[in-house]
Amino acid sequence: MYIIDPSKGFNLLVDASSQTVAGVLTQTIDDGIEHPVAFFSWKLNKTQQNWAVVEKEAYAALRSLQRVKQWVFMCKICVYSDHNPLTYLTSSAPKSSKLLRWALALQEFDITFKYRAGQNHVVPDVLTRMC
Repeated sequence: MYIIDPSKGFNLLVDASSQTVAGVLTQTIDDGIEHPVAFFSWKLNKTQQNWAVVEKEAYAALRSLQRVKQWVFMCKICVYSDHNPLTYLTSSAPKSSKLLRWALALQEFDITFKYRAGQNHVVPDVLTRMC
């Protein structure tokens, strides 16, 4: 069993498939191992399934952060995605109005987006493939 430590940062691993988005909240402690804290996934409706991949990945991050807001408020969060363009969501002005709104909504969190290659991004990928 693992009890979260708010003084340490959190990792949020997100992924999107054609029909599902998912997130895993983890925390890395002194032993260097990522300990899972929470798992979540959501099915996309017909309209959402037609979104671009970057929009689905951003939606996964936004929904996941909204879900764990009480746990991670005022903590550093590193959001990992296997979709590299997502790393530019908060560092540049998105061209899509939807992404711009979401980028503004993400400003209440102390987040950094990082890319993690697909072969190292297994857990959220599994969650999106289960539905």
